[in-house]
Amino acid sequence: MRALRYLALAGLLATAGIAVAAPATYQLDPTHTMVLFSWNHFGFSNPSADLNNVQGTLVYDEKDPSKSSVDVTLPLSGLDTFVPKLDEHLKSADFLDATKYPNITFKSTKVSAAGKGKLKVTGDLTVHGVTKPVTLDVTVNKVGDHPMLKVPAVGFDATATLKRSDFGVGAYVPNVSDEIKVRITTEGHAEKK
Repeated sequence: MRALRYLALAGLLATAGIAVAAPATYQLDPTHTMVLFSWNHFGFSNPSADLNNVQGTLVYDEKDPSKSSVDVTLPLSGLDTFVPKLDEHLKSADFLDATKYPNITFKSTKVSAAGKGKLKVTGDLTVHGVTKPVTLDVTVNKVGDHPMLKVPAVGFDATATLKRSDFGVGAYVPNVSDEIKVRITTEGHAEKK
């Protein structure tokens, strides 16, 4: 009996030093995050806009991406096409109706590995008061200590193609394309301890 207790104690002591990697939590850095979207305008041009002032939290588990998640808010106050009149028009009731729906949100429901350094992130995108599932094709750029901030950091790029009419934003389709191409680049930082 005593031998069994010593064996159990030895087993506990042996496993006590083993650290199990846990998912890390990062705050998205709005100064290093761009959410760009573009569309076709009557076949003549392909304008684009940036949604800045992003607020969000990213949980990333490098060893098991299925334990990862993202929760992001994109205030329409940060919409920038570099053309003030176009910003006003896109924020108007004709399109995004920013007075009634001031934010776009994305909350992941599933993250899965899609090859070396690649992920598929599926989640609920809410635009104009309508929530639909969307899948982002994600590239993991880098995971490591940030050289300037001296904290753990992570960076990703992502792409998706959406139909704006799915979200009740169908003004001028098909002359102004229904298809919206989205490109995201983001950096997240762990909090300083």
